[in-house]
Amino acid sequence: MAGTSTSSGPAAVPGSAGPRQNLALAGMLFAVSMTFIDQTIVSIAAPDITSELGLSASGMQWVVNAYLLSLAAFFALGGRLSDLFGHRRIMLLGTVLFVVSSVLCGCVPDDSFAQAWLIVFRATQGLGAALMFPAALAVVIAVFPVERRGRALALFFGVSGALTALGPLLGGWLTQWTWRAIFWVNVPVAVVAIVLTVLARIPESRRRERLDVVGAVLVAAGMALSVLGFQQAAAWGWSSVATWACIVGGLAVLVLFFFYERRTAHPLINFDVFRDRAFTVDNLVLFFAMLAFVPVFFFASVYAQVSLSASANQAALYLLYFFLGFGIASQWGGRILDRRGARPAMKIGCALGAVGFYLWAEKLTDLSMHDQWPYAAMAGAGIGFLLAPASTDAVNRSIGASYGEVTGITQTVRNYAAAIGMAVLGTILTHVSTDRITTTLEQRGLPPAEAEATARHVAEAVTGHPDGQAPTGDSPVAKALQGAGDAIRMDFAEANQWVFYAMAIALAVAFLCALAHPGTRVTKEQPAPQD
Repeated sequence: MAGTSTSSGPAAVPGSAGPRQNLALAGMLFAVSMTFIDQTIVSIAAPDITSELGLSASGMQWVVNAYLLSLAAFFALGGRLSDLFGHRRIMLLGTVLFVVSSVLCGCVPDDSFAQAWLIVFRATQGLGAALMFPAALAVVIAVFPVERRGRALALFFGVSGALTALGPLLGGWLTQWTWRAIFWVNVPVAVVAIVLTVLARIPESRRRERLDVVGAVLVAAGMALSVLGFQQAAAWGWSSVATWACIVGGLAVLVLFFFYERRTAHPLINFDVFRDRAFTVDNLVLFFAMLAFVPVFFFASVYAQVSLSASANQAALYLLYFFLGFGIASQWGGRILDRRGARPAMKIGCALGAVGFYLWAEKLTDLSMHDQWPYAAMAGAGIGFLLAPASTDAVNRSIGASYGEVTGITQTVRNYAAAIGMAVLGTILTHVSTDRITTTLEQRGLPPAEAEATARHVAEAVTGHPDGQAPTGDSPVAKALQGAGDAIRMDFAEANQWVFYAMAIALAVAFLCALAHPGTRVTKEQPAPQD
């Protein structure tokens, strides 16, 4: 990729780099913490938001999905803008956009415009996060030299990833005051992030190239359409024409984007980077690992609340078992990367994760939260071992030190995999739950048709995609449901086993991909391209 790179200073200055590096890392962590917390915090407050603003069920689902959809659509653009205009500058721009959108979400008027208001500003939140995250990651990469980058990024991913578990806890606590506080809490965090970023004196660099506007539109449209199809699959149904029109149409646009990028002089994404086998393997490992990593927050939380009868806050504490292993192993993974390269860490992580998710699945039907913690921690440790090494190794192999562009690629892969994982695993959970609850209700005397309809209502309600209300009152169906409570809890636990087995399989496939890594290490900075 032709172009020039300019910089206002070196990435590391002997004797003075340490304090700047620490401040830069802290500033980036504060910034991205908002994006991770917001992936889960709104779901906890959803009932209160729906009740106060009078939103429809589908409208509330769009409030949640608008953020994730925008995030997936604009990650590649955010990474490219970071290269063209400077990592620090775009990180600050993204942070300001994110926090202003957060304030406006919290100030939504209680009238007929409430639903549209929330959806629009949740989408601009996602755009802010898509600008902020790849730029923040690129700042950390640019500030830390290759030999120290593994441990720095292990801390970056370990802390920021663990903050996802904080969302439900923080959301439950803040919602007791007002649900609007879940958005306003981002303001002090953003202020700290901006102050630390300014104090860190981060050197700025820019690439003097044109922005590929056509490519940006194509990739945003393709990602948005396909992710929309996956997101709505549970609501529209996998047999729906709309579902497949979005998925296939989005993939077709992404194929068009690929061929367009190969012919343009200044592409949004330089696909030559995929000629590096290690880079391709890194992204494949991330893809299959993310099929499990992001969805596990939702499915473990729902399992805890339904099968274990836990409160929302207790469910969040249940997730801490997973993050106990994740946080510890992420530091080990970073050290292994610095000393031996990415391949050993990825192999250990994928194997440990596959075994952990399998054993965790085996224990779900015991209906005991405390008996499961070693296996939840093992599954978390597996993800912790591989996440930072795979991400760091991929970015270290960027063409011409185009860190923003390559972080945009890796984060797009991660978010795309998460969308697919949520959709496919959600479908598995709904169908298996429906089949098992139907059998349970039939055994309690309900006619097959009535048992199936009721089971579908129950399964869709607990998996977050209700299309109706389960029967209430003194009807025979309601009495059958009440009497089958313990059996339905077990039915749902058995259905979740299928989901966790699928997560184990995803990590096993990631392990096979990791075996194809050449094992080479990046020990020096990649040279910037010259005209």
